[in-house]
Amino acid sequence: MKLLSGNSNHPLATQIGEYLNVPLTKAIVRRFADMEVFVEIQENVRGEDVFVIQSTSFPANDHLMELLICIDALRRASAKRVTAVIPYFGYARQDRKPGPRTPISAKLVANIITQAGAGRVLTLDLHAGQIQGFFDIPTDNLFAAPIFENDIKKNFAGEALMVVSPDVGGVVRARALARRINADLAIVDKRRERAGESEVMNIIGDVSGRVCILIDDIVDSAGTLCNAAEALMQKGAKATYAYATHGVLSGGAVARVRGSALKGLVITDSIAPTEAVRGCANIRILPTAELLGEAIKRIAEERSVSSLFD
Repeated sequence: MKLLSGNSNHPLATQIGEYLNVPLTKAIVRRFADMEVFVEIQENVRGEDVFVIQSTSFPANDHLMELLICIDALRRASAKRVTAVIPYFGYARQDRKPGPRTPISAKLVANIITQAGAGRVLTLDLHAGQIQGFFDIPTDNLFAAPIFENDIKKNFAGEALMVVSPDVGGVVRARALARRINADLAIVDKRRERAGESEVMNIIGDVSGRVCILIDDIVDSAGTLCNAAEALMQKGAKATYAYATHGVLSGGAVARVRGSALKGLVITDSIAPTEAVRGCANIRILPTAELLGEAIKRIAEERSVSSLFD
C-alpha cells in the first residue's frame, strides 16, 4: 500500500499515514508560472495499491485538477490500482437538474475521475447518496455519524437532547443520529427564496427545554444553521449546537457563526480549516483520520468496509 497526498489537506493525509504506519509517498505537486498543475511521483509505484488523498475543496477546480493529474501520473507509472480518497467531494450539491438548461456537475466530475484512471473511490458523507451511482467504479461512502455520536455522548451526558434536521431533505441523516443517541427528532421547515439565503418558517416538534443538536452534511454560508438556531431558541430550546461533516464556511460564515445563537458548531477535518475557523471560539474540529485510515486498510486487505458501521 502507498499513500499520496495532494495539496488540499496535507495534515489529514499525514494523520492517516501515521494511523496506518505508512509514510506518504514522495511526490512533487506544484504549479508552473501560468498556474498549470505539475505532478512528479518520486518513488517506484509499479504494481502498488495507491491511495490518493485529496478533498476537492476551495479552490475546488485547482484541487480537482491535482487529483486528476495525480491519478494519471500513477496510472502511467504502472500502479496496480489507484483509489481516489476524497473526504470532501466538491460539486456534490449539483446532483440533479434544478431547472432547465442546467448541468448535473456531480456526474460530470465522477466521469472525469473515472476516465483519469481511478479504480475505486472512497469518500465521506456524500451530499446525496445517489452520487455513488454516478461512478462506474466501486464507491465507498463513509459516514461521520459514529464520530458525532461519540462526541455527543461525551459532552451531553444527562441532557434532554433533541436532534434537529435543518431542512426536510436532511431528515434521514438526522433520524439516523437520533436513533444512535436515543433522542427525539424535530424538523425545521424553511423556504429558500433565492440561492444562498434561507427563511425559517416553522419548527415541527416540541423543543422547549431541550438541548437541540442540528445535524447537516455541509455548512457553507452557515445561514441555514444560524437561522434555524435562532428559531429553535425562540421556541424555548435550552441551548442549540450544530454538527456538520464538511466545514466549507465560505465568505462571512465564521463571523456569522460567532455572532449567532449557536453555542457551538462542530465540524470534521475533511476540509483543511482556515486560520479564521481555527481562531473561532465556538467552532470545534473532530478528526477523521482513524475512520478514513481504517477504511483504507480494509480496502487494501479486501475486507468489508460497511462493517465499520454495524
